[in-house]
Amino acid sequence: MVKLNFFKREDFSEVSYILDEVQSKYTSTAEFALNRIKERNTGLEFPITIFEDEKAAGFFTLDFGEDKLDLTDNPNSTLLRSLSINPKFQGKGIGKASMIQIDDFVKENFKNCDEIVLAVNQNNNSAYDLYIKVGYKFDGKTRIGRSGPQRLMYKKL
Repeated sequence: MVKLNFFKREDFSEVSYILDEVQSKYTSTAEFALNRIKERNTGLEFPITIFEDEKAAGFFTLDFGEDKLDLTDNPNSTLLRSLSINPKFQGKGIGKASMIQIDDFVKENFKNCDEIVLAVNQNNNSAYDLYIKVGYKFDGKTRIGRSGPQRLMYKKL
Protein backbone atom coordinates (compact mmCIF):
# COMPACT_ATOMS: atom_id res chain seq x y z
CA MET A 1 0.00 0.00 0.00
CA VAL A 2 1.32 3.42 -1.01
CA LYS A 3 1.58 6.09 1.68
CA LEU A 4 3.01 9.64 1.74
CA ASN A 5 4.91 11.09 4.69
CA PHE A 6 6.98 14.18 5.27
CA PHE A 7 10.63 13.27 4.60
CA LYS A 8 12.72 12.29 7.61
CA ARG A 9 16.51 12.17 7.61
CA GLU A 10 16.38 8.39 8.19
CA ASP A 11 14.57 8.01 4.82
CA PHE A 12 17.63 9.29 2.97
CA SER A 13 19.43 5.97 2.51
CA GLU A 14 16.37 4.51 0.80
CA VAL A 15 15.63 7.53 -1.42
CA SER A 16 19.24 8.08 -2.50
CA TYR A 17 18.75 5.77 -5.50
CA ILE A 18 20.33 6.46 -8.88
CA LEU A 19 18.17 7.47 -11.85
CA ASP A 20 19.09 6.34 -15.35
CA GLU A 21 20.26 8.80 -18.00
CA VAL A 22 16.77 9.36 -19.45
CA GLN A 23 15.10 9.91 -16.07
CA SER A 24 17.91 12.22 -14.98
CA LYS A 25 17.01 14.55 -17.88
CA TYR A 26 13.49 14.99 -16.52
CA THR A 27 13.74 14.99 -12.73
CA SER A 28 16.17 15.52 -9.87
CA THR A 29 17.47 13.01 -7.39
CA ALA A 30 16.32 13.33 -3.80
CA GLU A 31 19.84 14.37 -2.82
CA PHE A 32 19.88 17.20 -5.36
CA ALA A 33 16.38 18.36 -4.34
CA LEU A 34 17.27 18.31 -0.65
CA ASN A 35 20.43 20.34 -1.30
CA ARG A 36 18.41 22.84 -3.35
CA ILE A 37 15.91 23.23 -0.48
CA LYS A 38 18.79 23.86 1.90
CA GLU A 39 20.38 26.43 -0.43
CA ARG A 40 17.14 28.33 -1.02
CA ASN A 41 16.28 28.20 2.69
CA THR A 42 12.81 29.67 2.14
CA GLY A 43 11.02 27.39 4.59
CA LEU A 44 8.37 27.02 1.89
CA GLU A 45 9.46 23.73 0.27
CA PHE A 46 8.60 20.40 1.83
CA PRO A 47 10.24 17.09 0.88
CA ILE A 48 7.91 14.08 0.85
CA THR A 49 8.78 10.37 0.91
CA ILE A 50 6.62 7.88 -0.96
CA PHE A 51 6.34 4.54 0.84
CA GLU A 52 5.32 1.19 -0.58
CA ASP A 53 4.30 -0.76 2.50
CA GLU A 54 7.09 0.21 4.90
CA LYS A 55 9.82 0.76 2.30
CA ALA A 56 10.70 4.20 0.94
CA ALA A 57 9.97 3.86 -2.79
CA GLY A 58 10.03 7.45 -4.08
CA PHE A 59 10.37 11.12 -3.41
CA PHE A 60 9.05 14.56 -4.40
CA THR A 61 8.79 18.07 -3.01
CA LEU A 62 5.94 20.51 -2.60
CA ASP A 63 7.16 24.07 -3.16
CA PHE A 64 4.98 26.95 -1.91
CA GLY A 65 7.57 29.58 -2.84
CA GLU A 66 7.63 32.13 -5.66
CA ASP A 67 8.70 29.63 -8.38
CA LYS A 68 5.12 28.37 -8.66
CA LEU A 69 4.12 31.76 -10.02
CA ASP A 70 5.99 30.89 -13.24
CA LEU A 71 3.22 28.32 -13.81
CA THR A 72 0.13 29.93 -12.26
CA ASP A 73 -1.25 33.21 -10.97
CA ASN A 74 -2.76 31.39 -7.99
CA PRO A 75 -0.99 32.34 -4.72
CA ASN A 76 -2.75 29.40 -2.99
CA SER A 77 -1.06 26.77 -5.16
CA THR A 78 1.92 24.50 -4.70
CA LEU A 79 4.51 23.39 -7.24
CA LEU A 80 5.16 19.65 -7.38
CA ARG A 81 8.88 19.09 -8.03
CA SER A 82 11.47 16.35 -8.32
CA LEU A 83 9.05 13.41 -8.44
CA SER A 84 10.80 10.08 -8.87
CA ILE A 85 10.25 6.43 -8.05
CA ASN A 86 13.13 4.16 -7.12
CA PRO A 87 13.93 2.12 -10.27
CA LYS A 88 13.54 -1.08 -8.19
CA PHE A 89 9.89 -0.12 -7.57
CA GLN A 90 8.97 1.21 -11.03
CA GLY A 91 6.22 -0.43 -13.07
CA LYS A 92 4.14 -1.37 -10.02
CA GLY A 93 1.67 1.53 -10.04
CA ILE A 94 3.40 3.37 -7.20
CA GLY A 95 3.75 6.59 -9.20
CA LYS A 96 0.06 6.62 -10.09
CA ALA A 97 -1.05 5.74 -6.55
CA SER A 98 1.15 8.46 -5.07
CA MET A 99 -0.15 11.06 -7.56
CA ILE A 100 -3.71 10.21 -6.51
CA GLN A 101 -2.80 10.47 -2.81
CA ILE A 102 -1.06 13.83 -3.19
CA ASP A 103 -4.45 15.56 -3.39
CA ASP A 104 -5.58 14.40 0.06
CA PHE A 105 -2.09 14.86 1.51
CA VAL A 106 -2.06 18.51 0.41
CA LYS A 107 -5.65 19.14 1.59
CA GLU A 108 -4.87 17.61 4.99
CA ASN A 109 -1.52 19.30 5.60
CA PHE A 110 -1.84 22.61 3.72
CA LYS A 111 -5.42 23.78 4.25
CA ASN A 112 -5.11 26.99 2.18
CA CYS A 113 -3.77 25.23 -0.93
CA ASP A 114 -6.36 24.77 -3.67
CA GLU A 115 -4.21 23.89 -6.69
CA ILE A 116 -1.19 21.76 -7.57
CA VAL A 117 0.95 22.79 -10.54
CA LEU A 118 3.83 21.05 -12.29
CA ALA A 119 5.94 21.21 -15.42
CA VAL A 120 6.61 18.07 -17.45
CA ASN A 121 9.04 17.81 -20.34
CA GLN A 122 7.28 17.45 -23.70
CA ASN A 123 9.35 14.34 -24.46
CA ASN A 124 8.39 12.66 -21.17
CA ASN A 125 5.20 11.11 -22.53
CA SER A 126 4.83 8.45 -19.84
CA ALA A 127 4.79 11.11 -17.09
CA TYR A 128 2.44 13.33 -19.10
CA ASP A 129 0.04 10.41 -19.66
CA LEU A 130 0.12 9.60 -15.94
CA TYR A 131 -0.68 13.19 -14.97
CA ILE A 132 -3.62 13.28 -17.39
CA LYS A 133 -4.95 9.97 -15.99
CA VAL A 134 -4.96 11.33 -12.44
CA GLY A 135 -6.77 14.54 -13.35
CA TYR A 136 -4.15 17.14 -14.28
CA LYS A 137 -5.05 19.56 -17.06
CA PHE A 138 -2.90 20.95 -19.86
CA ASP A 139 -4.21 24.17 -21.45
CA GLY A 140 -1.45 24.54 -24.04
CA LYS A 141 0.93 26.65 -21.91
CA THR A 142 4.61 25.75 -22.20
CA ARG A 143 7.99 27.03 -21.11
CA ILE A 144 11.59 26.08 -21.76
CA GLY A 145 13.12 23.88 -19.06
CA ARG A 146 16.60 22.51 -18.55
CA SER A 147 15.95 19.65 -21.03
CA GLY A 148 13.74 21.49 -23.53
CA PRO A 149 10.09 22.51 -23.76
CA GLN A 150 7.83 21.68 -20.80
CA ARG A 151 4.06 21.45 -20.58
CA LEU A 152 2.60 23.41 -17.68
CA MET A 153 -0.10 21.39 -15.93
CA TYR A 154 -2.45 21.98 -13.02
CA LYS A 155 -5.04 20.30 -10.87
CA LYS A 156 -7.64 22.17 -8.82
CA LEU A 157 -8.29 20.68 -5.39
